[in-house]
Amino acid sequence: MADDCDVLVIGAGIVGLSTAYALTRAAPGVRVVVLEKEPGPAQHQTGRNSGVIHSGLYYRPGSLKARYAVQGAAEMVEFCTENGLPHAVTGKIVVATGRDELPRLHALAQRGRENGIPVRELGPAQIREYEPHVRGLAALHVATTGVCDFRAVARRLAELAREGGAEVRYGAEVRVIARRPGDGRARTNDEADGTGEAGEAAPEEATGITPRTDTGTRPGIAVRTAAGEVVRARALVNCAGLHSDRIARLAGDRPGLRIVPFRGEYYELAPDAADLVRGLVYPVPDPAFPFLGVHLTRGIDGAVHLGPNAVPALAREGYTRTSLSPRDAAATLTYPGSWRIARRHWRYGAGELRRSLSRRAFTQAVRRLLPAVDEADLRPAQAGVRAQAVLPDGALVDDFRFASGPRTVHVLNAPSPAATASLPIGREIARRVLALL
Repeated sequence: MADDCDVLVIGAGIVGLSTAYALTRAAPGVRVVVLEKEPGPAQHQTGRNSGVIHSGLYYRPGSLKARYAVQGAAEMVEFCTENGLPHAVTGKIVVATGRDELPRLHALAQRGRENGIPVRELGPAQIREYEPHVRGLAALHVATTGVCDFRAVARRLAELAREGGAEVRYGAEVRVIARRPGDGRARTNDEADGTGEAGEAAPEEATGITPRTDTGTRPGIAVRTAAGEVVRARALVNCAGLHSDRIARLAGDRPGLRIVPFRGEYYELAPDAADLVRGLVYPVPDPAFPFLGVHLTRGIDGAVHLGPNAVPALAREGYTRTSLSPRDAAATLTYPGSWRIARRHWRYGAGELRRSLSRRAFTQAVRRLLPAVDEADLRPAQAGVRAQAVLPDGALVDDFRFASGPRTVHVLNAPSPAATASLPIGREIARRVLALL
């Protein structure tokens, strides 16, 4: 039995498609197949965010997030320009509304400079020059932040990958992964997961498929889709996003973490109030809390989005309050890390839940930055779900995390700014998987 491809990529979000594109450029002639369970690309995290090209301001110097964001922002603007995709480099301001936020604002300015980002500090009068309706004691202006249409970027990456010889198959949900036995131990960029979490790979005799092995005891990979299609490959890349931990366990590797979904809820300013915001307005983040807080974003379509509010979701694809997956809910509720997060951040979580249930409370959060807004100006907008990787001790995985098993590369955590940084991330993943061939 011949292999169907050299590299099989699971997931056609922006990271999976960027990986396929990078593979075809780095190794012309390499056979790449992308499997996506949805009918088209970018159906989940890629297509359900604010569309911001992040500058890299917030991220710890030296982290993968900082390095990839700074590099990726410049590349994303260039990619959009070269391919005629809608984008704009608008800049953003980060606004301190209370005196207790001023030291954090100054520290943020220093962090930005360490990351090589041009940052300008503003006073109240200068804030009004950029955003006449925003009020604050001080602010930072970051000129390199912008907006684009990440769905359009993903579609173009799929086209370019196909032009390079890759095949992208939609409606192909992976149900079974089989390979010849390896050590089953996933190695991460932190060296090892250390949790002892067992894999969930089905034994070969139960899968109905036999992986192709072409180099002695080095394992090949075979997957079976929900439709019964079998695809054999020399190596596999897991870019499954919200389901990345499950795919890793399905392959017999130990991710050492679990994806806990958080729904990001947005509002949109009514058309007659949209002129209140010119560009991008952010609060000063509090490092004691896991999420950034409500911010104001004028998207590439001209609409102004407010949010996101972050609340636990009872389904990994739970885009509404009533969305419920018993399997997903049970996985979250039985995971020790979930309860440790709740104990650690319950005050912050209570505030998020209150803003989720009360439009008035959400409006109050917006009014800290934009006093002129009224509750009647808010319209519900499309929600997203964040794939938050959580360790068993309740720690949130803050940086990108990759893991490698026998003939497998797993992208276990691709937090914001993953869409911004998708081009350099794709090259890094491609480098890792090509080393396995």
